Amino acid sequence: MATSRPHRLVGFLESRKNLTGSACGLAGVVLTFTGVAGPYWPVVVAGLYGAGALLAPPERPAPPDFPDPSAQLAEVRGDFGRLRGYLADVELPPAAEERLAGLTGLLAGLLEPGWVAEVLAADPEGLHEVSRAVRQDVPEAVDAYLRTRWWTRLTPGQEPPEAHLERQLALLREEAERLADRLRDAEARRQESHTRYLEDRSEH
Repeated sequence: MATSRPHRLVGFLESRKNLTGSACGLAGVVLTFTGVAGPYWPVVVAGLYGAGALLAPPERPAPPDFPDPSAQLAEVRGDFGRLRGYLADVELPPAAEERLAGLTGLLAGLLEPGWVAEVLAADPEGLHEVSRAVRQDVPEAVDAYLRTRWWTRLTPGQEPPEAHLERQLALLREEAERLADRLRDAEARRQESHTRYLEDRSEH
């Protein structure tokens, strides 16, 4: 509590209201020395200070410094590398392994450094989808399979866990494909817009 008071005092002294009010108050002091304010100089100085403080723009806290999309993309790319290291040590059924390879191959293509990744970075929703797949959906699907497989060995006769894993990986692959289609369509619209621009320019 005691340490916050000096901090608040310093903050007020450095605020726009105090600086602007002080500048106006200083003008009042100048008027006093030139004889313009007369015997009412304290009122003039205080009034000018108050007017300056009221006219000063309000304090605006600085917005949070969030990482830009390229920095976010680099973080996701690093997490994807760690995910692939984890998956390399996991033993999965052939069908699930094939679907996982297709999914990770598509994610790798989206995250590969270059112009494709730049298009992804410019799509916040798409970047979130890839981040969620890398950081949450894929590791959760694989880990849930490994846990359930162990219990299934103790109590055979249940629904095979690999069926759920294969379905989950198929759904994630479909999501990634829809994202790739959306990014491709955005590039196609960009190309079409440039064609229309050139056509319109040639008509004038």
